[in-house]
Amino acid sequence: MQVSNLRQQFPALMQSVDGHAPIFLDGPGGSQVPQAVLDAMAAYLGLYNSNLGGAFFSSDKTVELVANARQAAADLVNSENAEQIVFGPNMTSLTFSFSRALSRDWRPGDEVIVTNADHYSNVSSWQQAAEDKGAKVNHVRINERDCTLDYEHFDSLLNRNTKLVAVTYASNTTGSINNIKYIVEQAHKVGALVYVDAVHFAPHELIDVQALNCDFLACSAYKFFGPHLGLVYGKKQHLENFTPYKVEPAKNVIPGRWETGTLSFEALAGFIAAVEYIANLSGLDKAQSRRQRLTMAFQNSKEHEMALSRYFLTRLNEFPQITLFGIDDSARVEQRTPTFALRFDGIEPRTVSEFLGKQHICVWDGNFYAQGLCEQLGVLDNGGVVRIGCMHYNTVEELDTLFDLFDKLLNN
Repeated sequence: MQVSNLRQQFPALMQSVDGHAPIFLDGPGGSQVPQAVLDAMAAYLGLYNSNLGGAFFSSDKTVELVANARQAAADLVNSENAEQIVFGPNMTSLTFSFSRALSRDWRPGDEVIVTNADHYSNVSSWQQAAEDKGAKVNHVRINERDCTLDYEHFDSLLNRNTKLVAVTYASNTTGSINNIKYIVEQAHKVGALVYVDAVHFAPHELIDVQALNCDFLACSAYKFFGPHLGLVYGKKQHLENFTPYKVEPAKNVIPGRWETGTLSFEALAGFIAAVEYIANLSGLDKAQSRRQRLTMAFQNSKEHEMALSRYFLTRLNEFPQITLFGIDDSARVEQRTPTFALRFDGIEPRTVSEFLGKQHICVWDGNFYAQGLCEQLGVLDNGGVVRIGCMHYNTVEELDTLFDLFDKLLNN
């Protein structure tokens, strides 16, 4: 990848703030957006702003736009067809909606499995649904050494009463990637459904729902260079057979029966542009299918991000005052995203992020709604962690600037 060239497509990366070029290491909270996405959203609103079903040109354009957005999402996650894609305002709202529908027939004695690795959108939704039905919720521990899931503990919790397993593809706090295919295989052996939160995983690696065989998978476009928009993939039989909470006249046809109210059509326009931006990272001719281009694009970006991870871990070894939660072995960077959870000896996480923020380096601090993880790691009640998150548009030079400031903070 020509990182210097692709960076020029992002207005945020090209700006100057108080005479300095800002450094965005806040990607896990939301990525920056290329100009093509901004242009697509403005073009839709400026020329075709309408709704579905009208007998005029702008409504026709909107119908076409929605169809194109579903196909772009299907290409992104390798859905069998575009009608298995449901859009909504964000992953959290969609997950709460799906939790109400999937839990309709739960009863006392049924069980649900959630994990300590997850963002609480994929925990609280199922906890509250289970509470309404008198079902039991079990929590899978993480291995504190590298913040991966404890699969032995997961296996011990799984049984014939388990109705659903909710699990994250990758931790939004530590970057550790989970073995979703194994979890799906084990869950299906006892007849349980699997709902995957791929929000943090989606910007970094190619998703293949058919290979995973998961029942549902959710992600958010604003984490992979798009607008604020959520989407859920669902197996066709589930989208047809479960009953959503829905306005009466629009209850019958998938995927629309799962979508409440008017979609953000401008966000769908931006989403299509974001998927196409990623596909263009492949360097392949557009005669190739979009899925082929996406496959090569993620290979390219993964290689660059693994190089950033190795460099980050190597530089981090210079600072014994900093503790890393997550995979710290450079030989295992393919098992993590370039997202790093840190604690600084004697310095609160907020103090670190404020210090960096004054230098226009954007990072996050806190628990990032990963409450179970931060509680198990013992950092929930004392500020959480500092989270450094790289995207494919970040550079080694930016990391050098970051570590120079770490040195200044710790040694002055």
